[in-house]
Amino acid sequence: MQLDFHYYATYCAAFLAGFSHESCLDIAYSAQFVDCCSKTLLKKVGAQPEAATTQLQLELMDADGDFLGLLDITRIWTAFHFLPGDLSADPGRGGWYYRNKYRLICNPNGELLKETIELVRGKGNEATGLAMHILADTWAHRYFAGTPSLVINNTNYHFYEILPGEKEELRQVVFNHNPISPDDPEKGIYTNSMYQGNENSIMNLGHGRAGHFPDYSFARYKYMPAWGDYREIQKDNPSDYMQAFCQMVYAMKNLQSPDGEGSFETEQYDHKAVAPVREQIQSILEKRQLDACADWKALGESLSGRQIPDFDIDAYQKEYQSADEADRNKTGLGRFINAALAQKSMVSERVMESSLKRRRKKV
Repeated sequence: MQLDFHYYATYCAAFLAGFSHESCLDIAYSAQFVDCCSKTLLKKVGAQPEAATTQLQLELMDADGDFLGLLDITRIWTAFHFLPGDLSADPGRGGWYYRNKYRLICNPNGELLKETIELVRGKGNEATGLAMHILADTWAHRYFAGTPSLVINNTNYHFYEILPGEKEELRQVVFNHNPISPDDPEKGIYTNSMYQGNENSIMNLGHGRAGHFPDYSFARYKYMPAWGDYREIQKDNPSDYMQAFCQMVYAMKNLQSPDGEGSFETEQYDHKAVAPVREQIQSILEKRQLDACADWKALGESLSGRQIPDFDIDAYQKEYQSADEADRNKTGLGRFINAALAQKSMVSERVMESSLKRRRKKV
């Protein structure tokens, strides 16, 4: 997903969940900040780089391709952008290396999502926003994995967009590798990463081989991933993004329950709260545009009657930098960093536990 959903749509969901305008802004900011909080930024403000929730292209290019380098990449992208749907998943075939990666495929409504939501309960708006980013991405990034893997994440010529209309019309997606070439939804041309036969190349991280196409809410497509025995898989983003939105509303309502009084459950969606604006949301999701910020912003402002400022990556940095060392955890950025460290630790621990279980079975 992109700025339009992570920032403006998250604001809308938070408002429908009962948060104040000010809290909605904090939640929405943190949801988008997950895509911005790199080691480079954290070093600039004097924070611990271990709290990074994303990696810049230059950081990825400079990353070591050894075990530790791949582990660092996987910890970030698995925890915050490609949350595994089932760490116990086993394809029942292939070698140990492949089977170990297979369990990292992203899907919504997994046990890790439940832990992610419960982990931020009572931790403030910044932690809630971080969790909403992760929740939303489980829908946008499903079927891809947050680790470099050719066998998991590669795409090939059999990649077709399902065009809107009364009858199903397929159009083969044309991918190119020019980073300055804009995506063209009218012609079906999108930019993706270059093919690399090396299983662990960063070109094979996440949905890089499908470019930004999986992030567009209007996208409907079919493709045949190698991990699925080349069986055709269909993805319907308008439907999935609506589910993501309704699940965010449910999750944020649930998180307002005091400790011990609420428990987040998977596969729960607050369609009732969304019903008054469902048609407007559906229209935004279906609209063939690369940037839906204006539409989501207009909806959010119509809901709250308040102005939503544009996202500013530097908004909370001065507060953090000017605070005394002992008080930095009390700032908005400090609370975000604490939430990020807790999430990264939890997911890394769960992944390690599942790996140990597999090794015991192997022995």
